[in-house]
Amino acid sequence: MGVLPNKIQVETGLDNAGFEQLFDAYCDELRHYIFYKSGDEEVAEDIVQDTFLKIWEMRASVRPETARALLYTIATNQFANKYKRQKLKFKFQQTIVEDRTFETPEFEMEVKEFDLKLQRVLSELGEKSRTVFLMNRMEQMTYNEIANNLNISVKAVEKRMKKALEFVRKEIEQKI
Repeated sequence: MGVLPNKIQVETGLDNAGFEQLFDAYCDELRHYIFYKSGDEEVAEDIVQDTFLKIWEMRASVRPETARALLYTIATNQFANKYKRQKLKFKFQQTIVEDRTFETPEFEMEVKEFDLKLQRVLSELGEKSRTVFLMNRMEQMTYNEIANNLNISVKAVEKRMKKALEFVRKEIEQKI
């Protein structure tokens, strides 16, 4: 099989059906990705909408085989632009405990204080390590799933997770 002549062009562009398929396939995944970076559902939703709007506007030049990578690139750039030089704050999901009658007010206060310490420590953690940490610990994603979502190697995920765990352990011990 030889090389294609220069005159043959690879088909580019997304039609309406192709755009809908792209949206259906990656909207939730992209929203989760930006949520892990920002810790804010509204910000994630806004960035995802803006990202798909940009893809729609440039749909005539989008190659279907590179559309996923383009989505992540645009979303990441929009996130970086939005949060340039700002420290991120995280809001963690509250765990609902069905039977709280055994908990004393002191215990509840200690839990709240620990949550605040953990949020502060995670906000000080680097973005890449924090993203991997939250994907693994909050969403129970495997290292392989994280690697696929972030387009990095499993070794990179392992390294980031190790760094995150070491930092969190060190900081939590110092602040308790």
